[in-house]
Amino acid sequence: MDPYSVIIKPQLSEKTMNQIYDENKITFVVRRSSSKPEIKKAFTTLYETNVLSVNTHITPRGEKIATIELEEEEAAEDIAVKLGVF
Repeated sequence: MDPYSVIIKPQLSEKTMNQIYDENKITFVVRRSSSKPEIKKAFTTLYETNVLSVNTHITPRGEKIATIELEEEEAAEDIAVKLGVF
């Protein structure tokens, strides 16, 4: 599956911004039918960094949210800067 069709957009809120700094986690809206291994593979392909874990949940609006914890320290902050979040 194409990585660009799995990961849709970053999920930005005060909580997710704090997770970037404090916990080295970054959050994305993903395709609802994608599995955790697919999300991990797509993220690794797109951003060339190692993923420690992927947690997902579905919001009341029907969006699937993936919180991705990265292995390298400050990698989430680097990716957020590349995406233009800051």
